[in-house]
Amino acid sequence: MDGKILARVGAVVFVAFAITATVIELSRKDEPPVYRSLAATTETGIDPLKIELRRCQQLGEAGTRDPACLQAWADNRDRFLKPSQALQPQPAPLAPGPQGQPQNPPPARDPAVNETAPTIDSHTNEAR
Repeated sequence: MDGKILARVGAVVFVAFAITATVIELSRKDEPPVYRSLAATTETGIDPLKIELRRCQQLGEAGTRDPACLQAWADNRDRFLKPSQALQPQPAPLAPGPQGQPQNPPPARDPAVNETAPTIDSHTNEAR
């Protein structure tokens, strides 16, 4: 086959494909967009902190001087930044002592508090 004929066949196939895709796209029915209103959502449990935060948001700059807004923002920060009670270590149960009375558990070892820094020799300036 000649190169010219091959190019013409390729062009005809491309044009046929483009026309078919255009006809399919134009024959589709447009679906109406679904809009969801934020105000229309119904909540089963109303969070008073959320209501207070909305009020403070509507106050704008005056909210920075409102003590209730300052407290609401602090509570909201604590909700996300305060460590969870589930993540903190639970104390071990007390083991009975020699006379059947509970013994005091050994104090928890906190590596950050109990570690000592290496001493520096003032003469050699090297850590031991």
